[in-house]
Amino acid sequence: MTSLALLGAWLFGPKADLNTFPIAVWLQDPSNASRYKEAGFNLYVGLWQGPTEAQLRDLKTARMPVVCEQNAVGLAHIKDPIIYGWMHGDEPDNAQEVRDPKTGKVGYGPCIPPQKIVDEYHAFRAKDPTRPVMLNLGQGVANDEWYGRGNGSSLKDYETYVKGGDIVSFDVYPIAGLSKPDPENYLWYVPKGVDRLNKWMNGSGSVWNCIECTRIDGNRKATPEQVRSEVWMSIIHGSKGLIYFVHQFKPSFDEHALLDDPEMLASVTKLNKLIAKLAPVINAPSVLGPTVTSTSAGIPIDTMTKRVGSDTYIFAVGMRNGPTKGQFSITGVGKNRVAEVVDENRTISVKGGIFADDFKPYEPHIYRISK
Repeated sequence: MTSLALLGAWLFGPKADLNTFPIAVWLQDPSNASRYKEAGFNLYVGLWQGPTEAQLRDLKTARMPVVCEQNAVGLAHIKDPIIYGWMHGDEPDNAQEVRDPKTGKVGYGPCIPPQKIVDEYHAFRAKDPTRPVMLNLGQGVANDEWYGRGNGSSLKDYETYVKGGDIVSFDVYPIAGLSKPDPENYLWYVPKGVDRLNKWMNGSGSVWNCIECTRIDGNRKATPEQVRSEVWMSIIHGSKGLIYFVHQFKPSFDEHALLDDPEMLASVTKLNKLIAKLAPVINAPSVLGPTVTSTSAGIPIDTMTKRVGSDTYIFAVGMRNGPTKGQFSITGVGKNRVAEVVDENRTISVKGGIFADDFKPYEPHIYRISK
């Protein structure tokens, strides 16, 4: 992998911009790019049967970059910065559809072999080394009960899969996508997958992940609060980019279901704009954080700490579906200070480097403490 890849700076792809955090939307019509831009999105991932000339033209008009397949049209625009990166086919780690040549019946066969994905990656890079290649994996990254990996596959396969991308993402949708009677107890699958990808990649690229926000198959839908929790758990655990899945397939198909859901759209828009505002903080190097004690032993509080100028930011989230209280002890911020709870219109006294706060189930808080 080139030094450009490690720095996150590519000749025609993403730049090393600490002021931008990638917030993408999955497989949407370019005609809606301006609406997504208004909602705080800054990237498209995937184009239906594309890229086509018309799709790239519309995205260019909207100034919305895209990660797309490396087809003939895409390669004809190899010097066009509207193409952010190239992508593999989605979820190669899942069992793949196969059609019986005699009966025409569709069934499922094995997953795509990991080494084939690595070989395709090198083929993509040979045709264009100026952009990253994205690989999106399925819920098997986080869900060990997932039956959809296909016969003969194993968790160890992912150690090879991740060598097939500069940006490696995965999708697990705890509320809308898990076959469990109590899906609200499994939001932590999202950061679990982020942790695993970071471990397997070992700093060799960038880990992103997908976020649910619609009903998808017509059954359950995450609440705005649950979506917010999934987002901050992802970022706190080291995700460097988000991809929202906004489709609904049942009871009727709606490609842009998020845009048709005023409550969720308003919440996601507010969240996206807060992330954009905090991007220079999120992208800053992490520093030694506080010692945190949770009053509920089964509900850990995970944190990410950044220092920008004279300000220390502590991003914290309760990691299970229950309330708790956290006591934070942090050094290097002065004995007696005030913590601003970002976007909550309140403050907390910090005495002797110690403060406490309440957490609802899966609730995130962001604290800013000035020296």
